[in-house]
Amino acid sequence: MNLVTPAEHPFAQFVRILGKGKRGARNLTREEAHEAMGMLLDDKVEETQLGAFLMLLRHKEESAEEMAGFAEAVRERLHAPAIQADLDWPSYAGKKRHLPWFLLAAKALANSGVRILLHGGGAHTAGRMYTEQLLEPLQIPLCRSWDEVARTLDRQQLAFIPLGDWMPQLQRMIDLRNILGLRSPIHSLTRILNPLGARCGLQSIFHPGYQAVHREASQLLGDCTVVIKGEGGEIEINPDAISHLYGTANGQNWDEDWPALSPQRHVKPESLDPAHLQRFWRGEVEDDYGQLAVISSMALALRSLGLPREEALKDAQQRWDKRLLSN
Repeated sequence: MNLVTPAEHPFAQFVRILGKGKRGARNLTREEAHEAMGMLLDDKVEETQLGAFLMLLRHKEESAEEMAGFAEAVRERLHAPAIQADLDWPSYAGKKRHLPWFLLAAKALANSGVRILLHGGGAHTAGRMYTEQLLEPLQIPLCRSWDEVARTLDRQQLAFIPLGDWMPQLQRMIDLRNILGLRSPIHSLTRILNPLGARCGLQSIFHPGYQAVHREASQLLGDCTVVIKGEGGEIEINPDAISHLYGTANGQNWDEDWPALSPQRHVKPESLDPAHLQRFWRGEVEDDYGQLAVISSMALALRSLGLPREEALKDAQQRWDKRLLSN
């Protein structure tokens, strides 16, 4: 009786590298990560391999080289036209303690002429308020194609495009969160992609010690970026805490500590009302925490574009004060 041993699946090698045990497992090289992500994006893996791969990565935590290799594979498949953008602003975490004040910061910057691409991955975790849910009330344009993004940025300097419209394979991996029980490394990967090659990318990484890894990945990719531990995981300065900025530009790393802007912590609101953001934008209500969060988040963006902190804070305040006079 002739028994033929089935050939090993080509993707099995990458699962084995990550899962061979405490002594045998290792990180993927940048080249291996590039090849593995390419196979994932081209639907050349089995469902069981996809789940195993994502959770093994999550367990060990991905390296800067792995993230750079993954990002390169994604960028090769983007097919985005040449669209000029000043800031890449990923929004994938959602807010649960405070309102998403960063959206008003992005709006005010755009009203003053800064071209900003927002992108996100949908409401994947219960109990959080996501950017996608606030686009209409805050009058932030929703775009479904790169051509629409180009027209919108030319018209009003701010555009949001869902991840599912430009890289549906990654959106599908994010959507596995409720099946696998954990967020996968794709949530981190989306933050470094900078799909339009904007002048600088902003990143918020909540888990301590992981901000430097993200900066290293962006440095390997030759990108300009500023990484913070943003409030709730979004790109928003928490005015009640010291903020450390992990920056890289032109291959050089820099670090800054921004002091807390409030002498004492603000009380967390009992509930999150999106209408409060609209009233605050129009100047109909005051909010001390919101004011500090908006101005400092605008200053963060301006710092990423080259302004020193004190100048960025002054410039942010001036742009905010003129927000209703622009566009």
